[in-house]
Amino acid sequence: MATKGYFNVHCIWFVLRVLLVTFSFSLIASGAEPAPVKPVDPVHAWVGLKGASSLDNWVRWQIAEERRLIAGMLAVKGPRTVENTLLPYDRAEMHLTLAGDQGGIMFEVHPDKAVRDKAQELVQVIATESTGIALNQEIYHALAAVDISQADAATKHYMERTLLEYRLGGVDKDQITRDTVKKLEDQITEISLKFSRNVQDDVRKIPVKDKSELEGLPEDYIARHTPDASGAITLTTDSPDMTPVMSYAKNAKLRRAMFLAYNDRAYPANEPVLHQLLDTRQKLATTLGFATWADLATADQMMGSATKMRTFLDEVDVASRDRARREFAMLQDFVRSKDPSALPVTLSDAGYWNEQYRRSAYAFDSQSVRPYFPYAQVEAGVLKTASRLFHLEFHAVHDAPVWDPSVRAYDVYDSGQKAGRIYLDMHPREGKDKWFSESGLVPGMKGEQLPETTLVCNFSGGVAGDPGLMQFDEVVTFFHEFGHMMHEVLGGKQHWAGQSGVTTEGDFVEAPSQMLEEMFHDPTILQSFAKDYKTGQAMPLALISQMNRASYFGRGRWVQQQLLYSNYALQVHDRNPDTLNFYTTLKEDYVRFSPYQFVAGDHFYASFTHLTGYSSNYYTYVLDKVIAVDFFAAFDPNNLLDGPAALRYRKAVLEPGSSKPAAQLVQDFLGRPESIDALKHWMDKEFEAPPIAVVGSGSKGRK
Repeated sequence: MATKGYFNVHCIWFVLRVLLVTFSFSLIASGAEPAPVKPVDPVHAWVGLKGASSLDNWVRWQIAEERRLIAGMLAVKGPRTVENTLLPYDRAEMHLTLAGDQGGIMFEVHPDKAVRDKAQELVQVIATESTGIALNQEIYHALAAVDISQADAATKHYMERTLLEYRLGGVDKDQITRDTVKKLEDQITEISLKFSRNVQDDVRKIPVKDKSELEGLPEDYIARHTPDASGAITLTTDSPDMTPVMSYAKNAKLRRAMFLAYNDRAYPANEPVLHQLLDTRQKLATTLGFATWADLATADQMMGSATKMRTFLDEVDVASRDRARREFAMLQDFVRSKDPSALPVTLSDAGYWNEQYRRSAYAFDSQSVRPYFPYAQVEAGVLKTASRLFHLEFHAVHDAPVWDPSVRAYDVYDSGQKAGRIYLDMHPREGKDKWFSESGLVPGMKGEQLPETTLVCNFSGGVAGDPGLMQFDEVVTFFHEFGHMMHEVLGGKQHWAGQSGVTTEGDFVEAPSQMLEEMFHDPTILQSFAKDYKTGQAMPLALISQMNRASYFGRGRWVQQQLLYSNYALQVHDRNPDTLNFYTTLKEDYVRFSPYQFVAGDHFYASFTHLTGYSSNYYTYVLDKVIAVDFFAAFDPNNLLDGPAALRYRKAVLEPGSSKPAAQLVQDFLGRPESIDALKHWMDKEFEAPPIAVVGSGSKGRK
């Protein structure tokens, strides 16, 4: 999801592997340590899991297998070949990836706190293992000695990228420097986990004196929040409570209280943690010969450098600024006509007044579509849409082992053959990560192992008697995250585990998912599953048209908001951390990019987990939006699911995994590099379909 600011799109292990430049494997550790016992299921950590010690054994068994394969690779005598060197290296990486991915997901979702605590400890162990091997010159020289002149293009790309990552990680430095790098990498992992855990565990409560303060909220929302004996109601910062308040609550004080409680999660605890993280990253960057962390973090990405990132963000700023100002002027005129005392519009009021504007200007009340989007129906609709678009089948596996009874599993079939498994962990519970993300679980290997992946989301529903009515934006979020799953599954048929699924450059991973967001504006797709949960009536075409026209409003401001997050993430990573004032910098960026008045006391950065995930590279969402809307423009608008572009997109963009550079994937599908013109056309959509009523000046409007 592109508005947290990251998404955290993937689990913490994705972050460590791809963006923190901590790569897979380690030196064989010295010292006596009990040998791990082969697990009941070596591929799935949660199968047969009996508490924290069981998870500890499972992870350490994966590490032992990785070490065994690395030791065998290093013992090879004679010429280095793809078969005797790269193959065992890759399979060793697979074991460490299993440990990291599933250790990370147990940290995020397991219902047992003791298991989550152990998982947090084990992710640190895995990262230490990873850092050690990334600095092992013997392994690096063994890989570099492999003759790949006769290898296929995918193998050459894999080797070139692997060696690049080794060099960026400092493998060519002297021993003292490598020891320093290892120490700093371990510290970065520990601090990042602490930052994320602080956010994950900090669920804040907002007291509501009586039911009248909930005026404007949906009836089912009010019904779910029953008063206590004194008539008081308690809301939390979990998404099913927070999101409707920001859009519908008429009470401005309640909106502000929720806004500050949500944005201040983990504040003040995370302020010193973030300072420590940025200071440690900067030390690592300079140790490796880079001026700033941002320079290091972009060196192996599509963007290539922090300088190019700044140029790109400035270009998008120029393309979107006037459009955003024009939108805000329309909104401001509307607010002035309705309630002059609400000016200037604050960040905590933005969602509410945008909702009111859309109701007036487009005759669209976003609550009106919620009855068409009960959670179970949306899940079925997403599966049905993906089935047609990607030519797949999804079969529910009712007896699949899962980590919580609420998790649903589906086997994915391609042309009658099982192609992978997906898990849907879709509703909030105590101790679970509070955001919306996709995480790989098992890397696919052609002919050897099928890919598996999970969604970790926090939608309403999942409780008896609660249909979990969703807002349209939540439906789009679902399909966005599902797009990552399809990339994981369809790209999971590579020969090399290290090229499986979503292992492309980190600043490409959001493009396929953001492209899928555009699909859910299509009336044919929507009417196939958007049906009133009481009557079964399909959503009327007129309502879909109103919804679409209303959703186009604000795209320029959305881009500017993404630029705000992108610049903030860059700024805290491209200067001396000792001089940083997080709060002041955030206010300055809001003045530059956001037309809304900053809310005093907003410490958003304390819960901005993308700073541990994408680090300086939040620009990924902006770059990938450009690519995504360019991709979508290649589809036939009258036949999105069954037209020729769908299968061509699957084969050119998703199936290759990371067997090609991301820029080549774009070129293969579009026949050229991405163009910012596509983003301009996307933003201009709202002006092509103007409001149906004139608002402002106290007028009721006219046709």
